[in-house]
Amino acid sequence: MTTVRDAAFAVFAHFGVDRMFGNPGSTELPMLKGLPFPYVMGLNEAVVVGMADGYARSSGGPALVNLHSAAGTGHALGNLFTAWKNNAPVVVTAGQQARSILPYDPFLFAERPSEFPRPYVKFAIEPARAEDVPLALARAFAVALTPPMGPVFVSIPVDDWERECAMPALPQLTLRPVPPDAGIASLAAIIDGAERPALVLGTGVANAGGWASAIRLAETCGASVYVAPYAAREVFPEDHPQFAGFLPAWRDRIRDQLAAHDAILVAGAPVFTYHVEGDGPHWPPHARLGALSDDPAHLSNLPGGLGVLGDVDDGLVRIAHRLAPRPFAGDRSAPTQPDPQMTAAHVLARIAALRPANAVIVEEAPTARGPMHDVLPILREGGFYTCASGGLGYGLPGALGVALGQPDKVIAVLGDGGAMYTVQGLFTAFQERLPISFVILNNGAYAALTGFSGEFGMNHVPGCDLAGLDFVSLATGMGIAARRVDSVDALDEALGWSLAEEAATVLDLRIA
Repeated sequence: MTTVRDAAFAVFAHFGVDRMFGNPGSTELPMLKGLPFPYVMGLNEAVVVGMADGYARSSGGPALVNLHSAAGTGHALGNLFTAWKNNAPVVVTAGQQARSILPYDPFLFAERPSEFPRPYVKFAIEPARAEDVPLALARAFAVALTPPMGPVFVSIPVDDWERECAMPALPQLTLRPVPPDAGIASLAAIIDGAERPALVLGTGVANAGGWASAIRLAETCGASVYVAPYAAREVFPEDHPQFAGFLPAWRDRIRDQLAAHDAILVAGAPVFTYHVEGDGPHWPPHARLGALSDDPAHLSNLPGGLGVLGDVDDGLVRIAHRLAPRPFAGDRSAPTQPDPQMTAAHVLARIAALRPANAVIVEEAPTARGPMHDVLPILREGGFYTCASGGLGYGLPGALGVALGQPDKVIAVLGDGGAMYTVQGLFTAFQERLPISFVILNNGAYAALTGFSGEFGMNHVPGCDLAGLDFVSLATGMGIAARRVDSVDALDEALGWSLAEEAATVLDLRIA
């Protein structure tokens, strides 16, 4: 026999947990007694979950989060939704009041704890007995790590931790399903029978570690390579001769961009992610389409074509083995060079020129995504992270987690509006001395919203004016060195300073 707490610590060790992300509350205190690894504190639960998401995705393992009962879970829900869309294996524990007073509707009581975070967790439970907590945690880790990965939730009453329990057996698991041979042969036949094949690669390629396999397949079959709409990770080197660009989230524009191809393989993404209504075929009608994904939802929603379920990296390797090599005959996307003005495009181009060789980009600047695609190419595996949900508040804490999960310099490209959602994360950057350059593209507005308003025939959107935000004052108030840049002449020097610093820095860049 052991205690629930010691058994839980053994479960954490079994699954490779080496730190806990949290903002402590009273119903969680007994869990923290004798904690065998570091506690990474965030000043808000949205920051905490965002950090854990970034850490899980960059480290390649699960992340452990502790939230404070229902209130803390409520604060975290926006970034919990993002973790769900990001396929981040985040194991969330939340405190609950003592079992003996649950019938009396006590203070800090979570009445329906396992229902609260649904549907944006893969698994949610409050164990019926204290003795069941370790097994519930083991199951939670297994579910979080099973593709498609995602967050899970375990509510634990405060008096459970000291109870005695038996230590459950902990299995060794292989959780990546192999695509069937017949499906791989059919996908290979689609490419092999084409004259102008295209690959459309999504976040699932990166989640499966398929960077090298995607390059090998593209070079073997001579395909043009596109990034799927709203991909949240790097999927292919953007300076590669076969890289053809990014697909938009508009049905007609996707058809136009893929019109030159007679076969399309979509890997690790749905067919397709849209942002506005459309009509007509989802891809050029003369082209054959196949899809490979570890997410059943991608295939259950497939609007025609051939779908194969299984590990994306394994599938890309096996498709390439079935193909005869042939040269690339497509067009290469042409690089652009913006004019030297205080615009997002010029700032991002200078980041591309000055960044350390292995720097990692974390992005949450919706109005700058297009210019970033044009002038800030992602060149390395593990080199890019963004938010798949479309919500704001992920980028800043996500950068903290990425910095904790891998050793290289992190450059967080943030909009002023998005940065304010979780700006208190700067204090964690100060505490942990994280090597992050926070580059805030300050245009004084929710410009993504005003820019998109034309889709609805609007020429004015209320509530979008952010003029007056001073990120230098905000940063220095939390211990972070910061500079404001108003002119092109001062830009390179400021970027050079920030990128060379070993601790976190903030640049408040006033852009048009």
